This record gives sequence, C-alpha cells and structure tokens, in this order.
Amino acid sequence: MSGEVVLDVLVGIFLVAGGLLSLVAGIGLIRFPDVLSRMHSATKPQVLGVLLILLAQAVSLRNGADLATLVLIGGFQLTTAPLAAQMIGRAAYRTGRVHRESLDVDELADQDGVGSGRAD
Repeated sequence: MSGEVVLDVLVGIFLVAGGLLSLVAGIGLIRFPDVLSRMHSATKPQVLGVLLILLAQAVSLRNGADLATLVLIGGFQLTTAPLAAQMIGRAAYRTGRVHRESLDVDELADQDGVGSGRAD
C-alpha cells in the first residue's frame, strides 16, 4: 500500500468521524430536554467534529497557506464555542429557563436579581 493510499484512508476516517460527531451534536440538540443539555451537545461533539474535518482537510491539502488557514479556523472554533455556550447558559439562567433542581452547584444564586426569572 502506497503512502498516498494510506493518507486517503486517513482522510476518509477523519471525515466520517467528524461527520458522525456533528450528526450526534445535531441529534442532541433535538433530543435533549433542557438548555444546559442542549448546550453541551452544541459545543463538545460539534467542535470535535469540526476539528476532525479540519484535520482531514489538512492531511488532504498539505499546503502551507491552507494549513495556516485551517489552524486559524480551528483556533477560532476552540475559542468561540465555550464563550458562546457561557453566554447562552447565563442568558438561560437569567430568564429562568434552567431547571434549578438539576444544578449541583448554583454559583449565581447569591447575586441580586439573577436567576429569579426576571429579565434585567
């Protein structure tokens, strides 16, 4: 088996794995019952799926400029997904859309007006 065939198989594996993880993320968004669970499925498997697809592209392209672009895309994905999840979670908490009984620790409960279901 030549090196090109091995790389093509590797690219195929990365693409299928990334696609399956993105599919799992989409199913989780539909099936999970509350905001926090959906937020979990929207960040972790989706980001890993995107990174696997970017890795497949990196193995396939092997060009310096393309690799730099893929690294920037991956870095942007890694930095924005947790921030977006944090903001979505905080907004859901402030608007009362989080089931408080499902929380192990409620760090926002002591802050004034937060989590009471009232909009600021």
